Amino acid sequence: MPITGTGWELYIQREAQQTRASRTRTVGTYTIFHDGQAKPGLAGVSVESKGPGDNKVQGNGRRVAEGRYQLATHSGLHYVTIGYLISDDCDQTPKPGLELLGTENRVEILVHPGHGFLASIGCINLSAPLADATVDVPFVDSRDRVIAAINDLRAFAESGFPHHNGAAIANAWVVIDGEP
Repeated sequence: MPITGTGWELYIQREAQQTRASRTRTVGTYTIFHDGQAKPGLAGVSVESKGPGDNKVQGNGRRVAEGRYQLATHSGLHYVTIGYLISDDCDQTPKPGLELLGTENRVEILVHPGHGFLASIGCINLSAPLADATVDVPFVDSRDRVIAAINDLRAFAESGFPHHNGAAIANAWVVIDGEP
C-alpha cells in the first residue's frame, strides 16, 4: 500500500522478521513524508511484533494489518502526545506516543519509543538501524525519533494540531506496507 502523497504520512515498509530465543519481531524502514516529499532526517527502522498482521482479534500480540491509519493524539497512563516526560530512564512515564485510529478490534495501537529486543504488543517502535536480532532498540534514540515525529507533525499541521490528547489529527496518516 503506497503513500497517497497528500498530507503528513509516516510510511512503514516491513522487510523481515527477526527471532531471538523465543521472541520474534518485525523490522522494516520508516520515512516521514509531507505531501509526497520525504523529509530529510526523519527516517529509520521500524520495529513491531511478530506477524502476520491481524486487526480482528483484540490483544493477540501480533502486529497490525497492512493499511492506512489516521493518527490521533494519545491520552493514556504510559504514553501521551502532549505532556510527555523526557527522561533517559525507559521506566519513567508518560512517554511520547501517537495513536493509530481505525484498527478495528485492536485498541491503543501506538507509535512509541522502544527498548530492548522489542517494547510492543502490537505497537510500532522507531529505531536506528538494527544489524540483526542480537541488537537491542536503543531507548534514548527511539524516544528522540518519536519526539521528532510528533514535533514534525505539529509543525506540519500548524493550527490544526489538537490542543489536547485523545483527538484525531486531520490529514495525518501511518501507511504500513508488507507482510514478511
